[in-house]
Amino acid sequence: MSLIEDAARRLEELRRAGVALPDDAQQMPKAARPNGETPLPEAVVTAMESKRAESGLLGVHQAGHGSNRISTADRSSGRTPLRHVELNLDRLRSLGFVTPDVPTSQTADEFRVIKRPIIRNAVGKADERVKHGNLVMVTSALPGEGKTFTSINLAMSIAMEYDSRVLLVDGDVAHPSMPAILATPHAPGLLDLLTRDDIDVADSLVKTNVERLTLLPAGSRQRRSTELLASEQMASLLRELSSRYPDRIIVFDSPPLLATTEARVLASHMGQIVMVVAANATSQHALQQALVTIENCDIVLMLLNKASRTDVGTYYGYYGDEGAH
Repeated sequence: MSLIEDAARRLEELRRAGVALPDDAQQMPKAARPNGETPLPEAVVTAMESKRAESGLLGVHQAGHGSNRISTADRSSGRTPLRHVELNLDRLRSLGFVTPDVPTSQTADEFRVIKRPIIRNAVGKADERVKHGNLVMVTSALPGEGKTFTSINLAMSIAMEYDSRVLLVDGDVAHPSMPAILATPHAPGLLDLLTRDDIDVADSLVKTNVERLTLLPAGSRQRRSTELLASEQMASLLRELSSRYPDRIIVFDSPPLLATTEARVLASHMGQIVMVVAANATSQHALQQALVTIENCDIVLMLLNKASRTDVGTYYGYYGDEGAH
């Protein structure tokens, strides 16, 4: 088949597929046609490439900082679509977050101290193995105390370990924060895994340019989110997440304990809880009320945030039974 015939055939295929072709593809003057041949304009090539992308033939789309690229691999090939987000590390660092490309800073050093007992409990190197120790919930008594800031920094810091991987879950299903901060997609995510049978865990995960960090968005908003988090499906999902990868620590950014009921339900599944307390802001009464709601969790670690002056490690401690380390 000649080049002309091949071009004509492809143009006809595009017309039948409903692709809107540019005018120059159909009305090119003969004077612009060398040797009387019908060239394939660049605009038509673009349209054809677009159509191929829709059918999954072009694979992964390239993306810049803060945007998503989604593989549209054909399901019939047996490959699972892989979502990927390029975290804008420069922007995150400017906002005070720990980033692996700049491992030395006061915040990075503080989170090195913070993560150490959490990792020890998660991988079973403490005096007693912690049940579900790799399920770590970060919460607070009230909104605005810095739980999301802590969740992301903790996940980033753990991801910098050589022998640990991190799954950061946006568990604040009513007010998810990761899309705004990390430029992640909203769905599918956690709630979709609990309500839909047509997606797998791998369909909801989002890989990042931080090698050992994977994200799980909150998912599509549901009216009965509390009941979903308390369901057997949730318990089953957590068992799968915690057991599928033995070297993975799962960090949940959860809602404030006194503002919603979702956090209290989520806490019942956790092996460790990090309670973020805002310095000179959180009242002792609010903190005590919040601690009562999670008293069934054996290990609750306290983290003082927004302190005006700190020595690394000074304000980090834990609340729990005497066997917790």
